[in-house]
Formats: sequence, C-alpha cells, structure tokens
Amino acid sequence: MNNRFSVFENKIYDKFGPVGGPVVSFLIEVIQIVMISSAIIIPVRYFLIQPFYVKGASMEPNFYDHEYLIIDELSYRFRIPERGEIVVFRYPREPSQFFIKRVIALPGETIEISGGEVIIYNTEHPNGFKLDESYLVETTSGKERVTLGPEEYFVLGDNRDSSLDSRSFGVLPLDNIIGRVWVRGLPLSRVGTFDVPEYNL
Repeated sequence: MNNRFSVFENKIYDKFGPVGGPVVSFLIEVIQIVMISSAIIIPVRYFLIQPFYVKGASMEPNFYDHEYLIIDELSYRFRIPERGEIVVFRYPREPSQFFIKRVIALPGETIEISGGEVIIYNTEHPNGFKLDESYLVETTSGKERVTLGPEEYFVLGDNRDSSLDSRSFGVLPLDNIIGRVWVRGLPLSRVGTFDVPEYNL
C-alpha cells in the first residue's frame, strides 16, 4: 500500500469496514482520476481544438453533411488566416450559429465577383488577378465588388450555388473566426488533414 495514503485509507477501512472500505477507496481514486483528466482535457477542448459537425451542402464536394471535423483553435493566436484555409466561425448575423467556409480575400484586399470569376486586387497585384480555384466544380455566381478593412475577410462556400456566405452576409470580422479545419475524423473512408491550395499568385 502506498504510504502516502495509508493513514487516510486506514481511516476509511475503519469507518466503512472490510467491504465498504475498499469500495469507498476505489470511488475516491476514480474521482481523483476524473479530476486530473478534466484538468488536462478541458483546456485542450476549449482552447486548443474542438469538434465540429458539417451541416448542409455549402462545402460540397470537399465536405459533406454530417462529416466530423477537428478544429485547430491555436494557430490563429499566433498568425492570421491564409487564403484558401477552411475556417469555422460564428455567423455574424446570429453568433450562436457556426458556419464553415473558405477564406478567399484577406484584409485590405478588394474582391470582385463578375462573370463567374473571382478577381483579387491587392498591393502585389494592383491590376487584379483571377483566382484559380481548382477545388471548385462550378463558377461563382453573383456580381459585386468589396474592399476589406484591416481585420475583415471574405469567405465563400465551395458549393457556390448552395452557400450562404460573404456574398449574402458581408465581410467576416476576424473576431468571429473560431479556428481552421485541421482533421476530418469521420467518415473513416475520408479521414485526413487539409493543405492550403496553391493559387496562381
């Protein structure tokens, strides 16, 4: 018996008897394990990663309804989101709802959607460049031109005709972004991590 707990355990055995003593001692050990595990798991769950279930068809064919994802909440504490990353965020018009979309335009850039094309204007490309999105199966509908502020992002779903995104609710503030999609956990046939697409920059 561990001498550190022997006096305490002896008191338990004396109070609850030879049968009840071991049971109570076991329950106390279980409580201790739960408390230690919680001290480790809770910070990880709320500050580092968290699960997310895809709802709807706005990210098809890259993400399907009911897929289980792990969200990295740590990276954006040290850097800003990159173009092409898939992020989970609080819906600006109803913060209790969570959406998943792809980052298309970055702070300070101007994005123009016209004729099914997405054009990005920034300091490196003042005349604009057409964004080559190889992960899409359709063009981008709509017509608009938006200039983003210092901490604003323009996000779009991969299934452009079935996506409620920045074309509808406007720019996405940085503060609304929870994290980036890191791992797809389910279904098992589609488990994997995600790389940032290479654009024609």
